[in-house]
Amino acid sequence: MQLNVSPRGATSRITDLSESITLTYDKDFKHVLGHKQAKRALEIAAAGGHNVLMVGPPGCGKSLLAETFQSILPPLKQEGSFDVMSIYQLAGMTNEKHQLPPYRAPHHSASAVSLIGGGANPKPGEVTLAHHGVLFLDEMAEFPKRTLDMLRQPLEMGRVTISRAASTVTYPAQFILIGAMNPCPCGYLGSRHRYCTCSPKQVLAYTNRVSGPIEDRMDILLTLNTVVLEQESSEGNEPSSSIRSRVQAARNIQYARFNRDITNSVVSNEQLSHCSRLNDDQQKMLQQWASQYHWSTRVQMKILRLARTISDLSGHENISNEAIWEAVTLRRTNASLGQKRITADH
Repeated sequence: MQLNVSPRGATSRITDLSESITLTYDKDFKHVLGHKQAKRALEIAAAGGHNVLMVGPPGCGKSLLAETFQSILPPLKQEGSFDVMSIYQLAGMTNEKHQLPPYRAPHHSASAVSLIGGGANPKPGEVTLAHHGVLFLDEMAEFPKRTLDMLRQPLEMGRVTISRAASTVTYPAQFILIGAMNPCPCGYLGSRHRYCTCSPKQVLAYTNRVSGPIEDRMDILLTLNTVVLEQESSEGNEPSSSIRSRVQAARNIQYARFNRDITNSVVSNEQLSHCSRLNDDQQKMLQQWASQYHWSTRVQMKILRLARTISDLSGHENISNEAIWEAVTLRRTNASLGQKRITADH
């Protein structure tokens, strides 16, 4: 079968299926004004399967970027497409675009059962419905903290286990998590155009809703600002199809390196370290930053995974200093909730 994917007229072809299907994306990065750094970060996230947390004032484009993210993900391979079909059938739902990575965006009022799965007769939750795709949590700080903390297991293991008195079931839950939140309750902390009315205690209480362990599992931290539309134009903007081609090429490198359908974000630390050796200077540089920013061992591995993905996008076998620097920049952005907590404490 041949699959033709048509983002606003552009096409790409998958040859490992046996019939011709045309799919259309609703959004395209060509029509997203500004946010050049964010688009680059999302390209890296798509290439390596990395989680992203976006922090910015209301209306700056966080949701638009997340909704457009699906358009730069490569179509699923046959096995992945069958997985998606099976999961939706199990949940009693239909997904006509099962050749595309799923995109799930539950409201922040969603219960823990609907997000993680469960019930008297356990059913897949949003984390499983997003398997092979994207789980977008808009207004992430508005989700109950207990519900967010339940994401730890699926984010770490790529699956979720639900135990009941009568049975225990395990569902797959390998997804890219994209979170979006305001920097404070009023939304304008750090804004150059609006005055923030929140007290330090209010900012601290708000940022604490996303716990340290959850933030620790986010690979990329982005700070977004409002775009002045009069100064931006869609002319010269790169279409999603071009970005998706680079993402596909980077993923092909990863599949060949690991000899299976897996990305840099989830491969074991042993395999990653084996193919991502740093020279003495690079190791020393990374250790200095880790000490300066109080990074955990998990965060340091995430920096290495990001650097590996950036090198794959560039087609480089070895990790360059530039790749490490860009990876560190994506992680130590001032969106860090930990930094905001420290600032609020003072």
